[in-house]
Amino acid sequence: MTHNEEIRSRVLELAETLTDEQLNQKVRDDQWSIMQVMDHLYLMEKNLTNTMKKVLEGGEEQSVDDKPIHLTVDRSRKVDAPSYVVPSDEFITLDEMKDKLYKSRQALQEFEAETNEEKRQKKAFPHPVFGLMTVNQWIPFIGYHEERHLEQMKEIKQQLL
Repeated sequence: MTHNEEIRSRVLELAETLTDEQLNQKVRDDQWSIMQVMDHLYLMEKNLTNTMKKVLEGGEEQSVDDKPIHLTVDRSRKVDAPSYVVPSDEFITLDEMKDKLYKSRQALQEFEAETNEEKRQKKAFPHPVFGLMTVNQWIPFIGYHEERHLEQMKEIKQQLL
């Protein structure tokens, strides 16, 4: 979780340098705003935490090798977001988004603290690129996923200013 916390801190630091209007501004119609990227991060973390809970409770035990999730930060390969984590076009203030991100992170932290690492290692569900990943690997994946999108946010910020 240390990596996840470092990246989340950097995401919020970047966002705090811009106004709500800038955060919600799209540079191009076919590109997300920084706020939409942050909303995507919230939706991903919330959905993954819920999925991990369900898999841990009801999924069957499987033996799965660790995947090279650190490659998630490589943005040379575009991956379309599943529909359930595509952000809305709704205007959101930074304070509202910080609250959402705080709640989703709190749920993830509670999940990690309240569950058994050995049990998390025995349950898995598929990732669209990496295939089956253990519940254990999904936790740090969230940080790598945010790191990938932090780079996207930096690029959008450069285009805005």
